[in-house]
Amino acid sequence: MNSPREIALQILQSTLEGSAFAALPQTLQTKSDNDDNAFITMLVLTSLRHLVYIRKILKKLITQKLSRQNTLAQYALFLGATELLYMHTPDYAVIDSYVTIIKTRTNRYIGGFVNAVLRRISLSKNEFISADKGEFFPQSFRTVLRHSYSTKTIAAIEKASQLEPCLDITSISPSFFADGTILPLGTIRLFHKGKISSLPGYSKGTWWVQDFSASLPVKMLGDIAGKKVLDLCAAPGGKTAQLLCGKALVSCLDISHERLTILKENLARLHLKPQQIICQDGPSFLEQSSQQFDIVLLDAPCSATGTLRRHPEIVHTKTADDIAKQSALQKRFLDTVDRVIAPQGLLLYCTCSLCHEEGEEQIAYFLRNNPTYQIVNLQPQIPANLSEIVTSEGFIRILPQHLLSFGGADGFFIACLKKGK
Repeated sequence: MNSPREIALQILQSTLEGSAFAALPQTLQTKSDNDDNAFITMLVLTSLRHLVYIRKILKKLITQKLSRQNTLAQYALFLGATELLYMHTPDYAVIDSYVTIIKTRTNRYIGGFVNAVLRRISLSKNEFISADKGEFFPQSFRTVLRHSYSTKTIAAIEKASQLEPCLDITSISPSFFADGTILPLGTIRLFHKGKISSLPGYSKGTWWVQDFSASLPVKMLGDIAGKKVLDLCAAPGGKTAQLLCGKALVSCLDISHERLTILKENLARLHLKPQQIICQDGPSFLEQSSQQFDIVLLDAPCSATGTLRRHPEIVHTKTADDIAKQSALQKRFLDTVDRVIAPQGLLLYCTCSLCHEEGEEQIAYFLRNNPTYQIVNLQPQIPANLSEIVTSEGFIRILPQHLLSFGGADGFFIACLKKGK
């Protein structure tokens, strides 16, 4: 069996070279004992949060260009530097472990190179720690955000995004967790580090994991009992569960069989059942369907840049091209969604993206093409102490620096539109 550091090395390399970081839980499940999972997860996430600064350190220490053969050594140096500078692991254990891994996986010469670099970091550790300015965003990601935000706001996003997120849940019985913090609008926030399934009430289906920001769209709808609702891009089912708990008649759709399997499992645990589950490409369904709905919830596919507290790899992997690709897909949904919305019906549009191209600009696009719709101002649904998340247009735009007194939040955009003047 591979050691925890070898598994972390494989995960970091596949993440930065383009594989989906969402596969981390499955990777740990198949390659590691549960006792090691917390260490592996913390090591990979910490390295990604400090990677910009670690790259600068290595650039200072390594004068020659690394060959392709040294690629694995580079990732070992990322992780080794992370442990030496940020995780308080004994220096000798860190250096010995990564040198052994690299010698085994490559050769003794590259192992010697890793040994020399890590020893230099160890010798200057205090100097490097004191010089750390808390950089998280590489320049490429700043460029992505610059389209939407000022330099000052980007700096605030960057700082807040480095806070480790808590565990947010939506509970059918809010009083169930006496040790949790009740956030505005009812989300329960827990400071929990163990297995999710070990929490009380999990097997009974009394709650589900759902970030505060992700819980807001459905809460904006008010009384939905008896309303026909189409939940587009529904998996893994958090918003579907909210709709069903509100006694709506829900049809949920997703393009992925695999994700719908997860949705079915999640809803079964919660003892909830939608009217229908549809596996189909969303725009194709909208073009072909003869059904009409009182509410269409479009949790649109997006860049997920708002989730960077939980997925710090996003700042290293997402580009302007990714934003453009997702924006084009969102427009495909918006070009066809009017067909299934009943007169006086609602379109609830949301994304877990920080980028205006995937939020405000998409709504402006839709309204230009559908002038009979009007914006529903969401201000009345939001408590006064959260007024900062409501825009002048009446949209919700949550940034990581919002709710800082409670520990922050994921980035999110929400707009509600009514059909008919």
